[in-house]
Amino acid sequence: MAVRARVTRCLIAGGIATTLTLTVIGTGWATPPPSNPSDSDLGSSRADVAAKAAEVGDLANQLSAAEVKLAQLRDQVEQKMEEANKALVDLQTARDAADRARADADAAKADAQAAGGAVDAARRRLDEFAAASYQQGSTVGSVSALVDASSPENLLARVQLLDAISGSELSTLADLQRANVDKANQESVSRKALATATQKQQEADAAKAKVDAAMAAAAAARREEAKQVEQLSTSKTDVESQLSAAQDKVNDLQTQRQRYQDWAAQKARDDAAAEAAAQQQAVAAPPQRPAVPSAGAARAAIAVARAMAQLGVAYAWGGGTAYGPSRGISDDGGDADFYGDYNKIGFDCSGLMVYAFAGVGVSLPHYSGYQYYAGQHVPLSQIQPGDMLFYGTPSNIHHVTMYIGDGRMIEAPYSGSVVRVVPVRWGEIMPYATRVV
Repeated sequence: MAVRARVTRCLIAGGIATTLTLTVIGTGWATPPPSNPSDSDLGSSRADVAAKAAEVGDLANQLSAAEVKLAQLRDQVEQKMEEANKALVDLQTARDAADRARADADAAKADAQAAGGAVDAARRRLDEFAAASYQQGSTVGSVSALVDASSPENLLARVQLLDAISGSELSTLADLQRANVDKANQESVSRKALATATQKQQEADAAKAKVDAAMAAAAAARREEAKQVEQLSTSKTDVESQLSAAQDKVNDLQTQRQRYQDWAAQKARDDAAAEAAAQQQAVAAPPQRPAVPSAGAARAAIAVARAMAQLGVAYAWGGGTAYGPSRGISDDGGDADFYGDYNKIGFDCSGLMVYAFAGVGVSLPHYSGYQYYAGQHVPLSQIQPGDMLFYGTPSNIHHVTMYIGDGRMIEAPYSGSVVRVVPVRWGEIMPYATRVV
């Protein structure tokens, strides 16, 4: 019985020893080594990454320059729109002046014609009076008016009366002739005023046509530049994808190289010693408690999440409320009307901020200039996700975005676009961000 027990113990011990031996051998030698990329493979992949990165950088510079030019063209379109408004007002003023001058000229002509007619009538009456006086042999008046006089006094009175009538007719004729000359002069002045007013209207018409053509050209240039920006953005996105794929390839090769190096190092160590060291390290390293974000950071994260949930929503000038996107409004002939913002449901730049921060109980005015002063100003070197970034000058802020981290921001940029995430643009940026949570 004792012999059998010793044999059994020996067999068990031998089996354990054999198992340990196989375990050691399996760890060290039975597992095939991972692939080990060559230095040439790694160098070629890294060169590809560098080339793609350079191409992305070049496209980013081109895109940035194109976006700056696009912004300038948008400003030019706005300027031309205002010039068109001025030309329209000037044209209406010139038309009104021409209408008044035309009416004055017509009235002066009618007065001159009436004065001429009165002169002609008076002249006819005087001619008839003179003819009758001549036929009766008197330069004073009708003979019949003198023959039947009842007394010398009556005769004298009638002579004086006829003389007065003759003088009155001559005086009236002279007055009418003077009035006729005055009316003719007034008609001439009115015609000159009408000619001047008509010329002013023609000049205003030509100026309006010129401004309209300039505005159309500016809008066409802006649309052409927008196409260029879109093409550059698409090319940049495509090359960025190629860069990402190239970087993934480098990372994969580096991972394979690291695995091989780890395998080679592990082969030189004893399994038991390595496991013991790992256990000792696990005991020595206390568990790390995850950091708890501050209340402000948590609220900012909510605002960022609300804004990010609107990616791809259409830009609509005047759109956006605390409850979501809304219908845009008309800007009377500018880009917003060209792109039909008044028929779109979406956000403009400040409307997106109104919606994002409404989710954490912050009520913002729908105007970027007021939003800049709605919270704490923070230097750009200290910006955090959820801070608002502004563009323009202190007296003319024209755009607002939200910083989301990693050098990126979310914005509703301009008519014809959508809510998007882009790298922070440092040109024309205000020196401070605004933090409201």
